Amino acid sequence: MKVPMLDLAPQYEPIRAEVFAAIEKVYDSKKFILGEEVGKFEVAAAKYTGAKHAVGVSSGTDALLISLMAAGVGAGDEVITTDFSFFATAGAISRVGATPVFADIDPVTFNIDPRLVASKITSRTKAVIPVHLYGQCADMEEIASAVRGRGIAVIEDAAQSLGARYRDGRGAGALGDYGCFSFFPSKNLGAMGDAGMVTTDDAGLADKLRLLRGHGAVRKYYHSLIGGNFRIDTIQAAVLDVKLKYLDGWTSARQENARRYDKLFADAGLVSSGEVTPPAAVYKKAGGPERYHIYNQYMIRARSRDDLKKFLDGSGIGNDIYYPMPFHLQECFAHLGGKPGYFPQSEKAAAEVLALPVYPELKPEMQEYVVSKIKEFYKNRG
Repeated sequence: MKVPMLDLAPQYEPIRAEVFAAIEKVYDSKKFILGEEVGKFEVAAAKYTGAKHAVGVSSGTDALLISLMAAGVGAGDEVITTDFSFFATAGAISRVGATPVFADIDPVTFNIDPRLVASKITSRTKAVIPVHLYGQCADMEEIASAVRGRGIAVIEDAAQSLGARYRDGRGAGALGDYGCFSFFPSKNLGAMGDAGMVTTDDAGLADKLRLLRGHGAVRKYYHSLIGGNFRIDTIQAAVLDVKLKYLDGWTSARQENARRYDKLFADAGLVSSGEVTPPAAVYKKAGGPERYHIYNQYMIRARSRDDLKKFLDGSGIGNDIYYPMPFHLQECFAHLGGKPGYFPQSEKAAAEVLALPVYPELKPEMQEYVVSKIKEFYKNRG
């Protein structure tokens, strides 16, 4: 049996006519840059996250970059962030001339350990970027407490967590000063190319973000700020607006797939033996069973991870490592002085994590096959 890491075909086929109609409308309008579909999607996306404003941009990476620019982060400033995430989180900080200051992660959620944030703050700290990794919100209360009243911007990297909720029910992207999202095609809400979004509750910041995404122009050829070309394509906004109304259903399917994996791993004895540790969904709705984790990825910790990955590759089972090296050990950040052992939880996660297929249309028998092959791998190792 072949089990792909992600299969977009069964997601797109049922909505093919809707998507094509939306694209055709843009085609007929010829308003390919900041057409009316952009504003329509922004209104719907803001409502979905619980933020007051949403600004469509060109990618999740550019969402981070433009948020740092809007917050006035630049040379001589420091930005505290996790040591364990996709490269764009730290890369955007360096691109504006600031210095990334890394903190280790919580071993249960893989998110930044909020207890460490306060200890990293200096007079040069201009922002904090917590990442809602894999689909679960970071512990924002303690982070907010650490920066309160100090003029430090909180920029949420919610690239993997559209629809995730915090323990009080607020959505990812509505917990800080800025919320940054990616609509890369593999995300839980994916575009047909690159696209992103920034959310905020501050009308002034929203206006500033809109200026920055169009080279800081108040009107054509008249520039009040130095921005960039960070515009979302009208076609991508149109496609995302169609898909957004299906997102809750897709999220429910991901959560059901995660629950099935949890049970399959437990029934196979892989959890009690310590061979596999499924992800933890820490926050739940008060009085209800629904998880706040939206499982953009279903990540396990696995013993002998690299050998298991090779075995799954050979068994036709898609899988991936998010991420094999923490930031402090990356060559491009060597000048920051990071050494092995500096951030033990990040290093341990990098050696153990493995993503398994969890997309909404994944069939139960495919999950059963995945777990049976993992069980076979560990049984054969004795």
